[in-house]
Amino acid sequence: MADDTQVSFLTQETFDRLTAELETLSTEGRTEIAKRIEAAREEGDLKENGGYHAAKDEQGKIELRIRTLTQMLRDAVVGETPTSNGVVEPGTVITANVAGDEEVFLLGNREIAGNSELDVYSESSPLGAAIRGLKVGAKTVYQAPNGRDINVEILKVETYAGQ
Repeated sequence: MADDTQVSFLTQETFDRLTAELETLSTEGRTEIAKRIEAAREEGDLKENGGYHAAKDEQGKIELRIRTLTQMLRDAVVGETPTSNGVVEPGTVITANVAGDEEVFLLGNREIAGNSELDVYSESSPLGAAIRGLKVGAKTVYQAPNGRDINVEILKVETYAGQ
């Protein structure tokens, strides 16, 4: 069986923020949603009880986020944002010509970007895997999920300054 574990680079700040979110969801979040479900259940017929179904849906979302955070934090590589040395690596901001369009994005985990409007590509995405380790000026081609070959040229690699 293949190992589907995806290791992600996280800054210490991001790791701490996600750890706090996990703790809150695992304690207060679960307690609050259980109370809402119980209150809705007491209203009667569950088949037509919108409050009950909404609370159960929210419970599912909370549990999914708990599982996602647990795995992400367990498998994370935590460190300082890499100082740019012109090489594409997780945690750096890349300016690249992708299929003829200039794009600026963070390579790494979406959680690092927090509330930033910066696009984020996972290092394990087709684009991320193709450019990881390349230097400024390097060109490559990768295959998109639709089977199309995409040309990429690395124009700039910068240190991610945070949100």
